[in-house]
Amino acid sequence: MTKYDEIQNGTTFGPGVPNPYGQFFTGNTLLNGLISSPDDSLSVGVVTFEPGSRNNWHIHHSGYQILLVTGGEGWYQEEGKSAISLKKGDKILTNNGIKHWHGAKNDSWFEHIAITTGTPEWLEAVTDSIYNNL
Repeated sequence: MTKYDEIQNGTTFGPGVPNPYGQFFTGNTLLNGLISSPDDSLSVGVVTFEPGSRNNWHIHHSGYQILLVTGGEGWYQEEGKSAISLKKGDKILTNNGIKHWHGAKNDSWFEHIAITTGTPEWLEAVTDSIYNNL
């Protein structure tokens, strides 16, 4: 089994289903919703990205997001900052109110666990110009 097979099959929890938030993503992604707090103020899910796919710019209001990279290679970028290359074992904390995006590299599947609180505000897509210049 190659690392790409592992990502496509889900590294630990399984790959999930076609992402119900797909309208806020470029390319195909899968979502495996793992668990939510009793009051739904916190959710944990696995997001699997096909090569080249990514989510739109977005902001978490009244909360934060923690990403735990479980496989493949991807990108994370906050507005006004350089993109960060991600690989299995990397961790990212996005604080309240920070505009950002994350997704797979062009030549790799990418998977992360997302631990999220607050309310997301989905914004514009990451342009091909921004993405292809990474």
